[in-house]
Amino acid sequence: MSSTRSLQPRPPISGDDATRDRNNFSLVLGGPLYQLLCRAHLSDDALLLVRQRIAFIALFSWLPLLLLSALEGSLLGKGGVLPFLKDIEVHLRFLVAVPLLIAAEPVVHQRMRGIGQTFLERNLVPGAARDRFDAAIGAALRLRNSVLAEALLVAFVYGVGVLVVWRHYTALQASTWYATSSAGNSKLSLAGAWYGYVSLPIFQFLLIRWYFRLFIWIRFLWQVSRIKLSIIPTHPDRVGGLGFLSNTVYAFALLLAAHGVMLAANLGNRILFLGAALPEFKMEIGVMAIFLLAVVFGPLLVFAPQLAQAKRKGLNEYGTLAERYVREFDTKWLRGGVSADEPLVGSSDIQSLADLGNSFEVVRGMRLAPITRDAIVQLAAAVLIPVVPLALTMMPLEELLKHLFGLLF
Repeated sequence: MSSTRSLQPRPPISGDDATRDRNNFSLVLGGPLYQLLCRAHLSDDALLLVRQRIAFIALFSWLPLLLLSALEGSLLGKGGVLPFLKDIEVHLRFLVAVPLLIAAEPVVHQRMRGIGQTFLERNLVPGAARDRFDAAIGAALRLRNSVLAEALLVAFVYGVGVLVVWRHYTALQASTWYATSSAGNSKLSLAGAWYGYVSLPIFQFLLIRWYFRLFIWIRFLWQVSRIKLSIIPTHPDRVGGLGFLSNTVYAFALLLAAHGVMLAANLGNRILFLGAALPEFKMEIGVMAIFLLAVVFGPLLVFAPQLAQAKRKGLNEYGTLAERYVREFDTKWLRGGVSADEPLVGSSDIQSLADLGNSFEVVRGMRLAPITRDAIVQLAAAVLIPVVPLALTMMPLEELLKHLFGLLF
């Protein structure tokens, strides 16, 4: 009986609700934390209070660390201990990466707000599939608003992010302002306790919540790709009318920049205080850049099967049409089929032949995903630019500039 009930379709979404969801599709405008920030007057329906959120969350995470480190005498360090003020990673994490993670929210919200309506305005979703499309949007918004999902994220942060990842993989294996290391064991200081159980979980929650939002985005695109879309192979965007999706990736530029800052901060500490060299991390840098680009661009590949099918069908249909036209053109203008008083110059047949050729070239040039080279280059730069200053650990700035000027001039 229960299995029969589970197979029954959901009741259809009312027209007003579906229209509202399409016009206000957002990956970030919902969830328990969002509601809490609204009640604290740190957010609103348009995510305009971004400066207030950045100031509150960044200072709540970083300022107690400064005060507790000063109280414990580890602000400037002593006896080989990494001092708080010289810990590049903690400052970049809470004063740069966290603000970037927060500032990315209104950017993503504004760029994706009308994405649902755009599918309909471009007539990509057939009328018969409108309910399935609205259901995909509704499912995305319900998952975004899920209290259980955010509770599981908090549990994951404390159960895995802090106790496993940070303690065993990212924390420096040396005496620092947040922990003393001896005989393979480490003991947290007061500042370290706030860092490990308050500041770091806040940062990790903000980060993992972005991964959860990306999962919602991937799931939504996959569900839409299961719908038989009305793709036009001669559309000038060369992706059948889906070209607007190629602009959505720019919404994640700040998110990728935040990852670049985190990577640079982690590597900087290891270079300056553990004696490592930047070339030792070229594999990690490359893998991180490729992973982040795959996370952002990979979801757009779900439309590749439909685009490939549309391209094959378009080449066949327009090839047949072109063959018919050029035969009639050949018969008329080259085989004596034209009347003697019909002029060649100014004939619309010539323009029609050129237009047909252009249409065929558009179909032949169709891409299999709404991904552009410029977008890949720009987002890769967003990841790698924060790492560039670490090159100064290999050579002085003056020498580096000389090499650059030598290459340019």
